[in-house]
Amino acid sequence: RDAQESRGLGDVYKRQVLEVACGAGQGVGLVARQAKSVQAGDVSEAILASARKHYGCRFTFTQFDAQAMPYEDESFDVVVIHEALYYVPDANHFVAEASRVLRPGGRILLTNSNKDLFDFNPSPHSTVYHGVVELKALFKAHGYCADFWGSQPLKDAGLVQKTTRVAKLFAVKFGLMPKTMRGKQLLKRFIFGKPVLMPAEIVPGLSERENLTPLRADQPCITHKIIFCIAQDA
Repeated sequence: RDAQESRGLGDVYKRQVLEVACGAGQGVGLVARQAKSVQAGDVSEAILASARKHYGCRFTFTQFDAQAMPYEDESFDVVVIHEALYYVPDANHFVAEASRVLRPGGRILLTNSNKDLFDFNPSPHSTVYHGVVELKALFKAHGYCADFWGSQPLKDAGLVQKTTRVAKLFAVKFGLMPKTMRGKQLLKRFIFGKPVLMPAEIVPGLSERENLTPLRADQPCITHKIIFCIAQDA
């Protein structure tokens, strides 16, 4: 939200919103607190069952591919995709579809894990990761201007996290990282202890509001873990 307000986009959620690749929908209720309306969907029918079970009839959850959305042209003002673009087989198809379902002046809000960090290790189920440079080029090819912000700066990491990141770099460099999600989960549990379960719905006050750092888009970001992006048709 800080990023939106800094660009005069504080009303971006007071629109009709579509969340793509919503997973179990933990953030849908939070977005709906400021949106005119929210629809959401995911490619996995099984994971959508969890969202429907929690929210009941509050929202509509639809099974669909991010590359082929079942909506009419110019149906939404905002398309949101959080930590999921790298699972989409073809990012260009997603942006083209998002552009199709957006009204003139519509925006795409995106967050991505930062592939340009020194110890980055991709998910075994991912296709292509995009850093700020690649995202700028991706959106520009579809007529969008993109602005970027960084979250979770490496300089603020604690001693334990800094130590584990160096160990992670060593493991990635020498091919010692587990190749499966199950293996990665077990490794994280060994290092960090029992994981904290994600709530079924994120509510205000669950975490502290974070100030985002503006990022340059003409060079890779090597300072932050998470990239935030707002893209709008030029």
